[in-house]
Amino acid sequence: MIRIYCVAGHNFQVESSNEMLLAQMTNYEPFGVDQELDTKPIFVLEVEQNGLLHDEQCSAYQHVFTDNSEDDMPRIEVYRSSEKDWLIRVSQIATSPICCELICTSDFTHGALHIDGNCQDIRFCIDNGLMLMYAFRTAPLMTLEMHAAVVVKKVPEFLGSNGSKGEDALGYLFLGHSGTGKSTHARQWLAAFEDAWLLNDDNPILRVMDDGQVRVYGSPWSGKTPCYKNADAPVGAIVKLSQAPENKIHSITLPQAYAYMLSSASGLKMEQTMADNMFETIKHIITHTPCYHLACLPNEEAAKVCWAEIKGR
Repeated sequence: MIRIYCVAGHNFQVESSNEMLLAQMTNYEPFGVDQELDTKPIFVLEVEQNGLLHDEQCSAYQHVFTDNSEDDMPRIEVYRSSEKDWLIRVSQIATSPICCELICTSDFTHGALHIDGNCQDIRFCIDNGLMLMYAFRTAPLMTLEMHAAVVVKKVPEFLGSNGSKGEDALGYLFLGHSGTGKSTHARQWLAAFEDAWLLNDDNPILRVMDDGQVRVYGSPWSGKTPCYKNADAPVGAIVKLSQAPENKIHSITLPQAYAYMLSSASGLKMEQTMADNMFETIKHIITHTPCYHLACLPNEEAAKVCWAEIKGR
């Protein structure tokens, strides 16, 4: 068995004597915390390779909803018991069998991940179990796990209200459905600007700090691009991408920004309390961060058009 503690925001402690499992978790090494901390873990996840639950165990849960909107993305089935505990079943793609099952307490402070004995991708199961736990548990903590690519770039000398004293770079989030070109657009920024670097390519973390500042963090999850950086920056802008025959950018209204943010944030949006928490977090973010829509081609000019509009805002 492996026991994983989420501590200090987005850092992790891992306990296990299973060297094979640990060897598959190199993406967590930059986020590791070895020393004892004064604060309690945000949540604890126990991972067991003892097979999936028996039918009689699952019968205590009622189906809530299934997310299988994209054929090449994982299928997530959500169930809940009369005691309000959660059962979340995951498959690697929409049409494949269930490969792992996550049982969580009602507040997501403790979870047990059961992995099918025939599963050939244990890291997929651990990553998805932790991503789900993290997104759901941190929803009340003014934190969002996003589906986005993030580039950090130096900014003009005047940082404006988004910057922080002593920091000379801001993080820029690119939102969009799978296949829109988030990763491609991020690469265009790296090609166009020598002072730009990739923070995360798929699952960054947005946090509203105690002083109200919005910051973006790297995470151990980054889609197909291995980018696992324990770094962060104030958010400079949020940009929704769409493909187009030419490069155009414009600012968007608060309702538009809210809709784009909500569709890109991970969470149980059908659960009222979590939905309310996400609403408050998104409301703060979009009223303190410039938001845009960029219709673009997959070229460097798109990055330059984008930067020309958002720099210094």
